[in-house]
Amino acid sequence: MPPSSARIINGLSVDVEDYFQVQALASVYPRSGWDGYESRVERNTQLILDLFSESAVKATFFTLGWIAERHPDLVRRIAGAGHEVASHGFSHVRVDSQRPAEFREDIRKSRRILEDLTGARVRGYRAATFSVGPRTPWAWRLLEEEGYAYSSSVYPVARDFYGNPDAPRTAHTPGGATRLVEIPISTVRLGNRNWPCGGGGYFRLFPYGLSKAAIRHVNAVEGAPAVFYIHPWELDPQQPRPTGASLKSRFRHYTNLSKTGDRLRRLAQDFSWDRIDRAFRLAGGLH
Repeated sequence: MPPSSARIINGLSVDVEDYFQVQALASVYPRSGWDGYESRVERNTQLILDLFSESAVKATFFTLGWIAERHPDLVRRIAGAGHEVASHGFSHVRVDSQRPAEFREDIRKSRRILEDLTGARVRGYRAATFSVGPRTPWAWRLLEEEGYAYSSSVYPVARDFYGNPDAPRTAHTPGGATRLVEIPISTVRLGNRNWPCGGGGYFRLFPYGLSKAAIRHVNAVEGAPAVFYIHPWELDPQQPRPTGASLKSRFRHYTNLSKTGDRLRRLAQDFSWDRIDRAFRLAGGLH
């Protein structure tokens, strides 16, 4: 019989970045202006911390070094609450737009900042916009060389900004690495296609029941832990809405922001969750 989903510990994660750092809105929020925009990441991340505390769950917070430099107390609160602090790179630059030497410096710098703030080893990494894949086979080797134990940088779906639908759907050691484990965002295989069920915009756009059924399928039918992610800005319907973004970007970014908090609370209570490092140690996913 397949294992009960109640006995499987899933990996819960948060990508700690502000609303103006999203790839789809780069044309209206240029990187050169980031320090001039209203920052809402501390308030929004605290909402998630409070929600997780109410639900008695722990998570992995993939945090930008850029955010950590400007909000050091936030990073300390995350770690102090027992969550895992992991790296999201320094300033949300896609890996496939960097040269290997630039990437090495980015992951080294972000890790140093986070470890100095928390006093704990940073073991995990998530690439901006899930931009590790066939074009960057060197990235996993460099992560391993820099002391990271795992990456969660692949979403095995087909999408315009990101996605690698041909990637393995479960935790594995990717080519170019010998010990580092890649832990992809969860999908459900239906027909000849992978369908997303691991969070982000899909969690807001689709009815909650669909996400719940898909994660239950991953647990009960596939016998595997799910990996889910959310952004702090997804709980913030009052965030600024600049002009100039495309209709598609506005639809993706702003739809159902007012519903995300309640959905996330239900998700936290409907399944068993933990930090990615612990969840996958229990599931045998990490070496």
